[in-house]
Amino acid sequence: MSTASVTLPRWINYGLIPLLNLVVAFLISGFVIWLIGESPLAALSLLIEGVFGSGEGIGFTLFYATSFIFTGLSVAVAIHAGLFNIGSEGQAYIGGLGCALVALALDKYVPWYVTMPIAIIGAGLFGAAWAFIPAFLQAKRGSHIVITTIMFNFIAATLMVYLLVHVLIVPGKMAPETRTFLEGGQLPKLGWIMTMFGAKLGAAPFNVSFIIALVAAWFVWVLIWRSKLGFEMRTLGVSPTAAVYAGVPYARTVIIAMLLSGALAGMMALNPVMGSSARLQVEFVGGAGFVGIAVSLMGRNHPLGIIFSAILFGALYRGGDWISFEMPNITREMILVIQGLVILFAGALEYMFRPAIASIYQQFKRA
Repeated sequence: MSTASVTLPRWINYGLIPLLNLVVAFLISGFVIWLIGESPLAALSLLIEGVFGSGEGIGFTLFYATSFIFTGLSVAVAIHAGLFNIGSEGQAYIGGLGCALVALALDKYVPWYVTMPIAIIGAGLFGAAWAFIPAFLQAKRGSHIVITTIMFNFIAATLMVYLLVHVLIVPGKMAPETRTFLEGGQLPKLGWIMTMFGAKLGAAPFNVSFIIALVAAWFVWVLIWRSKLGFEMRTLGVSPTAAVYAGVPYARTVIIAMLLSGALAGMMALNPVMGSSARLQVEFVGGAGFVGIAVSLMGRNHPLGIIFSAILFGALYRGGDWISFEMPNITREMILVIQGLVILFAGALEYMFRPAIASIYQQFKRA
């Protein structure tokens, strides 16, 4: 019997295998650090200190994690419908445009709690609109969703540069960015949460969008596992032929799944645009759309797993910044290598150890 068909317990699929991938990634990263003459244990100690050593470190970790939760959910929704949305990066770009337009229009007239729900709708609608064309091409013309969404990432980035340089730029300024939003267009920080635990948030831009991300995770859970649409999406993801034979409308389900995926990616923009910089800037997404792929895969496409996985990647980003500051020999490029190793093992090689684990599990089960 092939190990690929062996059904493993949930604690192995969702716990042991991701943990093993993470440990191997850290071991290889430690070997790379040792090769350049630094102590892997000292680097690990600095990483933990940077993440958990202060309220500011925790705040930065959760700030990064917020963006990854949105993009991880975006990827997961599409995967459950049998679609691989590589376009979360571009959809987040366009979502940032919708979010910024709302903030620019309303920040002078209403408080943030009035602007926020409209900005959520704006970011979601713009992100969904950017996902619609690839979804339509997949559903109606058979164009591969991976190819079209990748191409739309480049179009989104180019479009954003054009708008910020020629349309939305502040007259007389060199930086390609919008004006700074007034208080009515800024999401407040969550420093009060740190105060409850006797810590200070400091300069960390940890803001209300984290709560929005948690609500979005709950919504995705309800959608996928507690709704008729979610059942149709999961059926389509398991077997498109069986789903169509059972009466699931293929084109409609594909388009709706991609619209929801694009909306979630677009909502990621709330965190950096309204919560951190309070303006729309070039490259504000910062690769979060691509990291969301690894976050979703490592979290096994489940909202709860995605939250924990996003916090892990947030810790890697925050801890990596701290290591590069305290250990000058470990450059920012080296930190990217370490992060890339984690993404590699959590994403592309996530099932590398599964055959061996399944074989050992079978032996124990027979014994």
